[in-house]
Amino acid sequence: MTDTPQILLAHHLKALKLPTFLREHDKLARQCASDGVDHVRYLLRLSELELIERERRMVERRIKEAKFPAVKSLDSFDFLALPSLNKALVLDLARSEYVARRENVIAVGNSGTGKTHIALGLGLAACQKGLSVGFTTAAALVHELIEARDDKRLLRLQRQLAGYKLLVIDELGYVPLSQTGAELLFEVFSQRYERGATIVTSNLPFDEWTGVFASERLTGALLDRLTHHVHILEMNGDSYRLKQSRRRQRGTRSADNPSEG
Repeated sequence: MTDTPQILLAHHLKALKLPTFLREHDKLARQCASDGVDHVRYLLRLSELELIERERRMVERRIKEAKFPAVKSLDSFDFLALPSLNKALVLDLARSEYVARRENVIAVGNSGTGKTHIALGLGLAACQKGLSVGFTTAAALVHELIEARDDKRLLRLQRQLAGYKLLVIDELGYVPLSQTGAELLFEVFSQRYERGATIVTSNLPFDEWTGVFASERLTGALLDRLTHHVHILEMNGDSYRLKQSRRRQRGTRSADNPSEG
């Protein structure tokens, strides 16, 4: 019978969905008793542990739901390798206040300069703030939109895309779009206009976007919406990936021939 309170407590904590309370209460009680901590401070410590663990799980869930191709933080981005990038602006954006203001971010620059890394880092920062994030490439999104239209579930997908606090669309301009694809993608941007924040990365300057959407009218209307409330990240420079590859090659040659260098 002496175990009954413990059994009931475990049952109640599970019902209340307080797994950290259940896991830590006994160990923390002994520690607090040893330290002479009163019951209020004991409960305070226990509730803090529960909140910390709950926040960690929430962030993990947001990251999983975002469907990032990789989890990358801004801490691992080499800003020194890209002097053209406004580091202060990127770090300010990492606070995610632009998301609440429903503003957009466009990262433009040649291939290999880290645009996807910056987009992933800003997406991760938003997840850590408890915001819902979705990540996709422009080509994959257009493919998904066309499939949804053919399967008569386009409206449901459009509502999902409109519902994200932050939507990241990577690699706009890498693949030319069909007229149908361009119109469906435009509709996504249009539905999010002043309702949600969007990050776009592109290897093309704005005056070449017409080649992607194959329509000056559609491109003009899209840019009008995207750039109304926007932060532009100029990311032109030497390819970061190419520089890494050259460093590796030099390292391999040095290892093969130690007399070099």
